[in-house]
Amino acid sequence: MLNLANLLSLLLVLPFLLSPVEARHGDRLSRRHSHSHHQHGLIRAVPNVSSLEERLAKRNAKRSLARRGGPVAQSICRTRGVSYSPSATSSTASSTAPASTTTSTWAAASSSTVDNQQNYAQPTSAAPAASSAAPASANSYASFTPNGKKAGLSAGDAYDAVQAHIGWWYDWTPNPTGHSGTPVGVSMIWGAGTADSTDAARLAEFEAMNWNPSYIIGFEEPDCAAGSGSAGMDVATGVALWNQYVAPKGQAGSVLISPSMCKQAAESGWLGPFRSQISRDWDITNVHINKNSAAGISLDLDHYWNTYGKPMWITEFACVDDSTGFVPCTDQNEINSFIWTAVQMFESDSRVAGYAYSNGAGLGNMWPMWSNGALSESGQQYLNAISQYS
Repeated sequence: MLNLANLLSLLLVLPFLLSPVEARHGDRLSRRHSHSHHQHGLIRAVPNVSSLEERLAKRNAKRSLARRGGPVAQSICRTRGVSYSPSATSSTASSTAPASTTTSTWAAASSSTVDNQQNYAQPTSAAPAASSAAPASANSYASFTPNGKKAGLSAGDAYDAVQAHIGWWYDWTPNPTGHSGTPVGVSMIWGAGTADSTDAARLAEFEAMNWNPSYIIGFEEPDCAAGSGSAGMDVATGVALWNQYVAPKGQAGSVLISPSMCKQAAESGWLGPFRSQISRDWDITNVHINKNSAAGISLDLDHYWNTYGKPMWITEFACVDDSTGFVPCTDQNEINSFIWTAVQMFESDSRVAGYAYSNGAGLGNMWPMWSNGALSESGQQYLNAISQYS
């Protein structure tokens, strides 16, 4: 039994043993109810954590928005022959790319894939979203390269001169005709039928198609106003046309290629929202490259790969100075060098499953492949360059 002295000692010590517990309990309460600071003297030394976190979150959100090319970043449509200022924040964030709603036809791998063609290492800091599968190897994209030849051709005027070295070609119509041979004629849905009479005729032809082509190229630069080679349409119109006419053919077996963007790496606000609303995702990302250097080519390729995580077809590439406007190259030596650089880069990059020399309008007098019934010097350079690979 406790004697009187021990009992008194216990009573004296007990308050000191309880005090830390009460203090800790008061601290927890104060963090839940920061508006009751007057209840516990200890809380006065605790900063308003919630308020601080909110301020940091708001600041970081603004920075993230700027990087994604949101309202604080501007992208201006380029028009051939008209100056524009490319956005400095063109490499938009992969984190905002909507997830694919369909099963990919190629295998997923880690974000540090090493392929068999160029030892390309996908940067982990800019890897595609987990829902967008990355290639297991270069062989994963073999089915997306017609006839095993990446090189292709836009328009058919130079077809006969290069057909032995290309795997595919297209002429912006639903049913390319006028040429025979091995290269695959690739179908296209060009626009909404509102740009001009040619656009209207092409759309009517596509709507009437009762067969499923091997490949279908999506809309021509719908993110810029109609005219100067762009289809020009809003996202809602593009989604409606895709879901009604293109998606069913994809479900039936056609390989779908996304719409192209005229803003290149500065695109934002069209392709991402479009992708989140379509009923059948594309298989290949469509890229237009109007640049005059290897660095410019890499900028565009990296943007579309990091943002959408799909194999790419460069359905148009041309030598253009777009640093301060849209200025086609006029120096033949510069053009020749650019052609060889571009072809080498496309052939060695396993992310690229196909590419085509641009023969569209507004590219000056030196770039077009065909002139006066024969290959121009630029056309001959393209033939020489692709002949190294086929």
